[in-house]
Amino acid sequence: MSIKVEGLTKLYGKQKALDCISFEIKSGEIVGFLGPNGAGKSTMMKIITSYIPQTEGDVFVNDVKIEAESVDIRKQIGYLPEHNPLYLDMYVREYLFFVAGMYKVENKKAKVEEMIELTGLTRESSKKISALSKGYRQRVGLAQALIHDPSVLILDEPTSGLDPNQIVEIRDLIKKVGKEKTVMLSTHIMQEVEAICDKVIIIDKGKIVAEEDIQDTANILKEEGVVIQIEFNKAIKSEVLEAQKGIIEVHNTKENIWLIKSKTDIRSDLFEMAVKNDFKVLSMNLVEKTLEEIFQEITK
Repeated sequence: MSIKVEGLTKLYGKQKALDCISFEIKSGEIVGFLGPNGAGKSTMMKIITSYIPQTEGDVFVNDVKIEAESVDIRKQIGYLPEHNPLYLDMYVREYLFFVAGMYKVENKKAKVEEMIELTGLTRESSKKISALSKGYRQRVGLAQALIHDPSVLILDEPTSGLDPNQIVEIRDLIKKVGKEKTVMLSTHIMQEVEAICDKVIIIDKGKIVAEEDIQDTANILKEEGVVIQIEFNKAIKSEVLEAQKGIIEVHNTKENIWLIKSKTDIRSDLFEMAVKNDFKVLSMNLVEKTLEEIFQEITK
């Protein structure tokens, strides 16, 4: 087990930022940590990385309680905060040498060059950090998080400020390193979670409101039924559709096109109904919810 959180609570005065949160992230998993602004995502990450203490509960990294061995735990974690802290007056190579030295990395020169190539900084490596665009500064932050080869990687908005091509490159990099490490990332980009994560944890008002494997995310709202879009060759009365077993509601969106919400998938029943009433079905398909729609419904 790489990260285990048990009954974690964090108070800022009387405000409860985290409210008795528990979850586990296994080695080799990439987990997306989602939630609206102020939900407690960054607070959670700061506690896991030992930057701030929790009020109650326990956090284990690689089966070790973080309070017991906080210095050793930090050596095992790579952390990219939401507000990427960099020494702007240092050159890229100089800064990475400095970070490698803090972690006592062996063969620093080779490791720095490896990180520069891995994060796509080769063309910018001789510049001062202050001269870099936001996207390239983010790459430097990612390089420093990886340079000591941590077993756990905590990334808070890792693709912030990147252009579309850079986002794809960093996503590929995260997927690559995620095969050997435990990766926990916070993001507001739903496509990012769907593209690279194995699992999603959604937090709202300091509490976990959903935790699912990414391939089963649609099941988060399965109790609300399925939505079917169907187009007929001619007009049909809503009463005919509503008479079908399992119907929750029907809605006419365009001429002869209906959205039908039902408790289960009733496409075969709808087809039989159309044949029985001398209608032709021109098209029929399930309307799947996106992760963004699920997020919005859960955190409303």
